[in-house]
Amino acid sequence: MECGGDEQAKQNGGHGSCDGDASEWKKVAELRAAVEAQDPAAKRWKTWNSRRRFLRARDHNIGKASAMFLKYLAWKRTAKPNGSITADEVRNELAQEKLYVQGHDKMGRPMVYLFGARHIAAKRDLNEFKRFVVYILDTTCTKLPPAGQEKFASVVDLKGFGYANYDIRAMLEALDIMQNNYPERLGRVFLIHVPYVFMAAWKMVYPFIDDNTKKKFVFVADKNLDATLRDAIEESQLPEEFGGKLKLQGFNAPCN
Repeated sequence: MECGGDEQAKQNGGHGSCDGDASEWKKVAELRAAVEAQDPAAKRWKTWNSRRRFLRARDHNIGKASAMFLKYLAWKRTAKPNGSITADEVRNELAQEKLYVQGHDKMGRPMVYLFGARHIAAKRDLNEFKRFVVYILDTTCTKLPPAGQEKFASVVDLKGFGYANYDIRAMLEALDIMQNNYPERLGRVFLIHVPYVFMAAWKMVYPFIDDNTKKKFVFVADKNLDATLRDAIEESQLPEEFGGKLKLQGFNAPCN
């Protein structure tokens, strides 16, 4: 999803309405030139507003950002040969009803609610799971506001999580897709009702999380759960499962 959209980009000299100072826009132009020189197909991009995310993910280093973006283009051709993932391609994952994209937090970020105990590792097909991750992220991005907000937030509820849900391979694949192909999209993740068995998995996954992303994961103690969630999410946008008024209606439910 492009931040600001094509029309806003045209009205702002190709920069859209997104925030960013002149020096950053200069870097965007340099990134674009570097990428298009190596992959002419990149010229098909109508705007480069959201490509600032690749710059930020690599601390505005043109060489590293262009390498990251070129890998993204190659990944996209393979992961989404038809341009997108359809619900039919991930129907088994959707049928588990383990994830909902609904509502938003006080910062206007779309909310993703994940119930870890509904993921059964033994029934998981890895290729479908990877498509599912892409389907989720792409759909979440469509729920971002037109301008001013490029990130989403999440609550991961691990109540009842046990060895049947323990799936290091799936966790690493999801992390890899998000970090390398959707940089700077994740705003905050609240991990709640965290059992010991999950912490064992977390210790194995943690070294693969980049430093900027590590800061976005927040482990919430049960005694602080209500206050933490209400501080971040209005009651009308907080699911009933957590004491709010929002009724979760499935992944494809309209975003409120």
